[in-house]
Amino acid sequence: MAVDTEELDPRALEALRIPLTGYCYRLLGSAADTDDAVQETLIRAYTRRDDYDPGKGRLSTWVHAIATNVCLDMLRSARRRMLVWEGPVPEGFDGGSALPADRWIEPMPDAELIAATDPAEVVVRRESVRLAFVAALQHLPPRQRAVLVLRDVLAFSATETAGMLGVSAAAANSALQRARTTLDTVRTDRTHALNLDAERDRDLLRRYLVAFEAHDVDALAALLCEDAESSMPPFPWRIDGRDAQLRIFAAADDCTRDRLVPVRINGSAGFGQYRPDEHGVLRPFALLALEQRGGRIARQLTFLGTHARFARFGLPETFDSAATDEFRPPAS
Repeated sequence: MAVDTEELDPRALEALRIPLTGYCYRLLGSAADTDDAVQETLIRAYTRRDDYDPGKGRLSTWVHAIATNVCLDMLRSARRRMLVWEGPVPEGFDGGSALPADRWIEPMPDAELIAATDPAEVVVRRESVRLAFVAALQHLPPRQRAVLVLRDVLAFSATETAGMLGVSAAAANSALQRARTTLDTVRTDRTHALNLDAERDRDLLRRYLVAFEAHDVDALAALLCEDAESSMPPFPWRIDGRDAQLRIFAAADDCTRDRLVPVRINGSAGFGQYRPDEHGVLRPFALLALEQRGGRIARQLTFLGTHARFARFGLPETFDSAATDEFRPPAS
């Protein structure tokens, strides 16, 4: 027998917004598509609230089943999204070569993806929304992607997962094994998150901020891995190796007055990059995501065209030096 609609408080559905956002984002890799999927899921859940029977399962399971169907519908004709440019590396940067937004993984703020408060669980959740992990999931067919996230990330049971997908438990388990095998093959990434709560990582971020803003090539060289990688979505451009990055950084006169504000991006750390406008006011320019290996920066991802999304990341509309005081050396 279905539950009385009055017993399903809309606040119980709204409390699932962050977990649903994290789930849909892992499947879709797009901020805008995730917003649409979560909103559609909550609308369908409330509209069909008389179908929910608490005697047959948890509310979370029922709502995630709806979200799964929404996301799988959205993924029917979707292309695989990239994190870094995977084609031949061009000789130089072409400002007219931007690819459509549906070709790229988009960054998301931790606050919209992670609802956990237990420190150990937060670590697990951060790892499962890292840009590299979301990009690896893109190599899986949509249904395998859903099975793997439901089982290995969100810890739904085999029975619950099978029910969400409308298949047998044996079929769900088979899909999970295939997904794990593919993921092991494609996850060749050796970078790690930068934790804003860890002093060692905070020190690396401080040094990076100072070197970047001072346009200090030598100081930046000491912070980069020799095989560091840099990319600038949505442009099909990739810079491989520390020396190549330093040459471009040294010649980049347009960023000598830019300023950085630390931010949490996809379970790791990065910066909101601010650039002066025609009046000299420092305004949002791009989100910069960083990952490390062995205490040095291994990957820099500059997401151009993300200036309009700064507010979602808790970043100010104009540069606020007070937001970076603890990352700057004390005045002499």
